[in-house]
Amino acid sequence: MDVPGSRWLVDLPGDGSNRAAAPDCYLRWPEVLIEAAQAMPGAVLVAHSTGGMYALSVPALEPLLRGLVLIGSAPDAGWQAAFARMCADHPLPQAQDALASFAASPDVESLRAAMSACAPWSFLPAGLAAGRALMAGLPCNPAAMHWSAEHFDDVYRAAWWPVQMPVLLLSGAGDRVVDQSLWNAPRWRTANVRQVVIAAAGHFPWVEQPEAVGAALADFAARLAVE
Repeated sequence: MDVPGSRWLVDLPGDGSNRAAAPDCYLRWPEVLIEAAQAMPGAVLVAHSTGGMYALSVPALEPLLRGLVLIGSAPDAGWQAAFARMCADHPLPQAQDALASFAASPDVESLRAAMSACAPWSFLPAGLAAGRALMAGLPCNPAAMHWSAEHFDDVYRAAWWPVQMPVLLLSGAGDRVVDQSLWNAPRWRTANVRQVVIAAAGHFPWVEQPEAVGAALADFAARLAVE
């Protein structure tokens, strides 16, 4: 990503590598995104998948942001039914075994193994090795995953949508995880929204097509500079 300004990679408290938090830190999800935005005046929020869903559940973010980039995200929880159908239509026996092992012993290693086994759903064949390398290095957190599953994932609906702030909807043409057709409703197709679909990429398009994703982000940054 070659764009002007500073970059801050944020894990919510208690998630990923951000483990130095109080035991009840999840009670502040995802509202803590407000604090992050306040710390970076005029910020552009770039969020992937569920991260984008968290952002769209917090209306107070809107006046704090200059732009919003959603990568492989969705406006509501309807993506889960489509994902379940895809998994049934394209079964991965190794994934089922790994998910069963995680259910029996939900620790960091079993979660990472399950994510690696499920990688063929997220990456195209040409990017599968790179995708599995990404999964192997992620700071997985089963507790954070369970909190989100119990309190957010199934009930999520976007609570706000910018109609003036520039928005970039970015996704891989081969994304089989989060159904991007959910964005086709007129409500999400306001004049401030641009969509870029990256060819030959799945749910993590920057892994498989970094140059194309970088170009899309650079173009979005240039757009912000003149608006």
